[in-house]
Amino acid sequence: MDVDIVADLRASIKECSDRGLFAASKWSSELLLSIPFSKRHARADQSLAPTQVSEAPPLPRHQHAPALYTVPEDARALDLEFETHEEDMLFSARIFIESREPMRAIHVLRQCRSSKAHFLSLYSQFIATETRAMRSWHKLDHNRHQPSDPINPTVEHLLARVMNATDAWMLFLKALFLSRLTGRREEAIECAILSIAGFQWNWAAWALLASCIQDGEELSALLPLLPIPSTHPLVQLFQIKTMNELHNPTDNELILCEQLLGPDYFPGSLWLMSLRACALYHTHDFRAAQAQFERILAIDPQRVEDMDIYSNILYVTENRLQLSKLANDFLASDRDRPEVCCIVGNLHSLRSENKQSVVYFRRANQLDRTFLSAWTLLGHEYVEMKNSHAAIESYRRAIDVDRKDYRAWYGVGQAYELLNMHQYALHYYHYATALRPYDVRLWQAQGLCYEEMGRPRDAIECYKRALITADPNEININLKIATLYGALQDHPESVAYHRRVVEVSQANGRAVEDYAKSCIKVAEHYLSSGEDLQVARDFMVAVAASNAEEVVRAAQLLKEVDKKQEAAKAAGEDEVDEDGEQEEEAAAE
Repeated sequence: MDVDIVADLRASIKECSDRGLFAASKWSSELLLSIPFSKRHARADQSLAPTQVSEAPPLPRHQHAPALYTVPEDARALDLEFETHEEDMLFSARIFIESREPMRAIHVLRQCRSSKAHFLSLYSQFIATETRAMRSWHKLDHNRHQPSDPINPTVEHLLARVMNATDAWMLFLKALFLSRLTGRREEAIECAILSIAGFQWNWAAWALLASCIQDGEELSALLPLLPIPSTHPLVQLFQIKTMNELHNPTDNELILCEQLLGPDYFPGSLWLMSLRACALYHTHDFRAAQAQFERILAIDPQRVEDMDIYSNILYVTENRLQLSKLANDFLASDRDRPEVCCIVGNLHSLRSENKQSVVYFRRANQLDRTFLSAWTLLGHEYVEMKNSHAAIESYRRAIDVDRKDYRAWYGVGQAYELLNMHQYALHYYHYATALRPYDVRLWQAQGLCYEEMGRPRDAIECYKRALITADPNEININLKIATLYGALQDHPESVAYHRRVVEVSQANGRAVEDYAKSCIKVAEHYLSSGEDLQVARDFMVAVAASNAEEVVRAAQLLKEVDKKQEAAKAAGEDEVDEDGEQEEEAAAE
C-alpha cells in the first residue's frame, strides 16, 4: 500500500463532499475504511515531516497524457479568502443538496464568489433541471410520444458557462454536461480525462468516463492516455468497473480484483468484493458469485448495492428459500430502493406470480429510470407472459439506458422471434453479437433465425462461430451443422460433423441412443463411397447391440458392409493370383 493513497482518499472525501458529490465521497470513505487500521494511521508519526512527502518522485506519465493544470498561487490565495467568508453559506448549500432541495442551494449561493460556490451553484442547477426533465418524461409513460431520454434544454446553457474551464472540478461539470448531449461523447471523454489529471481521486469523474466508453477496444486504447500509469490501483479499479459495465469482464479483471483485495491494498473493500461477484456473474460462475455475495452480506447485512444481481443468481439456480429470505430482510429495512424492488420482483417471478412481479419491476423503474436491471427483468417477465409487444418496449427502454447491454439487444431479438419476425430478430441479434462476440447462445440464436429464413449456409457459418468457444464436448451444434450440410446435399461435410458427434459421444461415455442416428449417416455414406468400411462396421456393431430405434437399420447396414468387405477381400485375392500367374509366365519365358 502506497502511504500517499491514504492521504489522497482523505482529501477526496473532503473535496468531493464540499462540492456535493456525495456518491464519490461515499466511495472514497468506504475504500479508506477497507484499509487496515495500522496502515491507515501509519502516517500519523510522519505528519511532522512534510518534506518527505514533497520529495516523493512524480508518477510516470504517458507522452500523450493531457497536461496537468496548476492554479497560480495568487488566484488560490484569493479563492481561499472567499471560501473563508462564505463558509456558512457553502455548508448550508451542501445540506440543501443532500436534502434534495437544489433550488434552495442556488438561492443561498447567489452572491458567493468562490470556486466551490460556483461549482455548487452550477451543479444544483443541473440537478434541479434534470429532476424537472424527469417528471415531464414520466408524464408520457406508456405513450408512443415518450422520447428515449428525458430532455433537459438547460444543459446547453450550463455548458456555455463552463466552456472555457481549466479547473479540475469545472472540467468535471463540463464533461457531465457534454455527456447529456447527443454526439458529444468524445468531448465528454476528453474533459473527464483532463478533470482526472487535475484531481485524480474524484471517483465521479472516473464513473462518468466509464459510462462513456462503448467497448473493450476503446478502453484499451484509452488506458495509455490516462494521466496516471495503468499499474496504479485507481486505474485498475476503473478498468474492473468499466469491463463490468460492458458486461464483458475477463479473467484479467478477476485477477486484478484478487490483487486489490490482497493485504497490500484494500482487503476489506465491500465495493471491490461486489465488483468481483458481478464479474463472476457475468462469466456465468454462479457458485463462486453466490459465495462472494454471501460473504458481503455476512460482513454488512444492510448493504443493498448490487444485491439485485445476487437475486438474479438465486433466481437462475431456483434457490427459492434464500431468495425469499433476501427479499424479506431488505423489505424490512428499505423498500424504496430499485434494487429491493428487483429482488422482490424476482421472488414473485420464481413463484410464477407474473403480475406481481411486473408491479415491482415497474416500481423500480419509477424510482430510477436508469436502473438497467429493472427494464431488462421487466422484459423477461413480459416474455414469460407471452406479451411480446410489451417485452419489446421494455427491452428498448433498457437499450436507451445503456446501449452496451447485450442482454437487452438479445431480449428484443427473442421477442421478435416469438412473433415470427425473423428479419427483425436477426437485426438485434447482430448488435448483441457485436457486443459479446464469443457468446455461444448469441451465435446459436442467429443460426436458428437463418434456418427459419431458409438461408442454411448462413446458419452453418453462425453455428461454426458458436463452436469456437463452445464446450469441446458439445454435440448439439455439430449435429445441427451436419443436418444442414445434409440438406444441402454436401454429404462429405455432413458426414465429417456426424462422425465428430459420434467420436465426442463415445469419448464421454454417452449412451448409444444419443448418437445412433449419426452412426447410421456415417455408415450409409461410407457404404456408398466404399471408404472406411471398417469404421462403418464398428459403428453398426455398436448400434445393433444397443436399444436404439435404429437397431433394425443398423443390422441391415451391417450385412451390407460385411458383403462389401468380403467382395473387396475376394477382389484383392484375385488380383494377387493374377499377379502371381504373370510372374510365373515371365519367369518361364
